[in-house]
Amino acid sequence: MSSSTHHSINSDDLDATVTAVTSAGGTIVAGPYPFPGGRRFEFTDPSGNRLGVYAEV
Repeated sequence: MSSSTHHSINSDDLDATVTAVTSAGGTIVAGPYPFPGGRRFEFTDPSGNRLGVYAEV
């Protein structure tokens, strides 16, 4: 059985964070989409690590 760790980052401006992630070489793999209390998206960084970003609405 494999295990994984989920890392989540909070953002005050989700759309600006999407732009920053893609400008830095990240790849958006899900979203942005509604999430309880806000919105979120997931991305992989250039090293292949998957992270989530959440913003309250």
